[in-house]
Amino acid sequence: MTIRLYDTSSRQIRDFSPLRPGCVSIYLCGATVQAPPHIGHIRSGLNFDIMRRWFAYRGYDVTFVRNVTDIDDKIIAKSAEQGRPWWAIGYENERAFGAAYDVLGCLPPDYEPRATGHVPEMIEMMRALIGSGHAYPADGNVYFDVRSYPGYLQLSNQELDQLLQPAGEGETGKRDPRDFALWKATRPGEPSWETPWGPGRPGWHLECSAMVHKYLGPAFDIHGGGIDLVFPHHENEIAQSKAYGDPFASYWVHNAWLTIGGEKMSKSLGNSVLVSEMVRRWRPIVLRYYLGTPHYRSAIDYSEGALAEAETAFARIEGFLQRGTEQAGEVPPAGEVPEDFAAAMDEDFGVPQALAAVHTTVRQGNAALAEGDKESLTALIAQVRAMLGVLGLDPLDPAWTGGGTRGAELTGVVDTLVALVLDQRQAARARKDYGTADAIRDQLKSAGLVIEDTPNGPRWELG
Repeated sequence: MTIRLYDTSSRQIRDFSPLRPGCVSIYLCGATVQAPPHIGHIRSGLNFDIMRRWFAYRGYDVTFVRNVTDIDDKIIAKSAEQGRPWWAIGYENERAFGAAYDVLGCLPPDYEPRATGHVPEMIEMMRALIGSGHAYPADGNVYFDVRSYPGYLQLSNQELDQLLQPAGEGETGKRDPRDFALWKATRPGEPSWETPWGPGRPGWHLECSAMVHKYLGPAFDIHGGGIDLVFPHHENEIAQSKAYGDPFASYWVHNAWLTIGGEKMSKSLGNSVLVSEMVRRWRPIVLRYYLGTPHYRSAIDYSEGALAEAETAFARIEGFLQRGTEQAGEVPPAGEVPEDFAAAMDEDFGVPQALAAVHTTVRQGNAALAEGDKESLTALIAQVRAMLGVLGLDPLDPAWTGGGTRGAELTGVVDTLVALVLDQRQAARARKDYGTADAIRDQLKSAGLVIEDTPNGPRWELG
C-alpha cells in the first residue's frame, strides 16, 4: 500500500513517504476571521478532512494543525468601521467558522493556534533572520530580503525580475519593493505588540512559520491550503522558514477554488454564499457530499442545480441504506473498504473514482434487496457504510443521526410520534377514507417528512 499525492512544488504526483514511519503531520492554512465563512472557505477544510480520514484509515497516526489568523488589515478596518474591538470581530467569526466545520462533519484539529497567541515565537524568528542577514528592520517594520534566499519563487515558478509583490499600507523603508513584511509598524488606533524594533503587529506570512515550528517542529510532512495561497503566502513561508534553518514541508498540497460563474467566490466580489444560510436550505450531509466529492484539485462551479443533483445522488445511497437495514437489521461498517475504493483513494485521494465504487456497491445492494438475498445484502451494506465513513458521509453514523444519550432519546421520541401519525393514516386508508389519509401525508410532507408506502408498511425519511 502506497498513498500518492500531487505535490505542487514538484508539479507531479509523488509517493508519500513520511518523515516518521507510521506518522503523518499536516498543517493547513485556516481561516482569516474577518467575516463569517462562505462555502468556498469551508471547501478546503472538507478536502483536508477527507485526506486526514484516509491517512487514519491506512493506519497512520495523524497530527493535524489548522491555524486561525485573528489579526490582519481587513479585521482592523472592520473594527474602525463598526466601532467594535478587533478581537471581538475575530472571535465572533472564529466561532462561526468552528460551527461551519462542525455542522459539515469535519473532525476537529489536534491544534488550532491563533496568530496573536504566538508573538514571542515570531520575535524569536525575526531576531534570528535579522542576525543571519535575511531580514532587516526599517521604520518600525521588519522585512525579509528576498534576494538573500536563492530558492525564492520555486513553488510558484515565477521570475524574481518580473515579480510584483503585494504591499500593504504603511510598508515604508524597503530596500527592494519585492521584499515582504515580517512585522508591520503600528499606526494610530491599531492594536500592537512590543518588539525590539518597535511596537507593531504580525505580518501575514510570519505567523504560519512560527506556528508550524512550534507545533510540528522544523520539518513536517504536508502543508496544505487553497490554490490561491501558493503566492505570496506559501512562497513567503518557505523563504522565511528555510532561511531560519527549518527544512519545512516535504509536500505541498493545494485544493482548487469554488467559483460562481467562473469567478472565485469571495466577499469582495459580493458572490459568496454563507454556510449558515446554506444549511438552512440544504441538509448539512448533502452539502458535504456536494463540496467533498469532486476531486480536491478540480474547481467546483456553484449552482443550485448542481446541489440538487448532489442531493438526488446522495438520496440513492441513503435510500438503499434505509431500506436495507429495515430488512437486514442494524449492520456495522465493514472492517475494510473494497479494493477499487482503496485504489482510488490511494491515488491522490481520488474521491470521484472512490464514489463510483460506492454507487456500484449500492446498485448491487439494491439487486440483493430485490432478490431477498439477506446474506449478500448485509455484506454490501457493511461495505457501503465503510466507504462512506472514510468520506465522513455515513448517514447511519451517530455524528449525523444525533448520537449520544440525548440524541437517542430525541430520535426515539420522533420515531414514536411519527409512528402514531402513520397509524392514523393507515386506519384512514383501511376504512377507505383516502381524503384524510392524503391530508395526513401532506401535513407530514410540509413538516419535512417524506412517506413511502412499501409492502412492509409505510416508511418515512426526512425530505
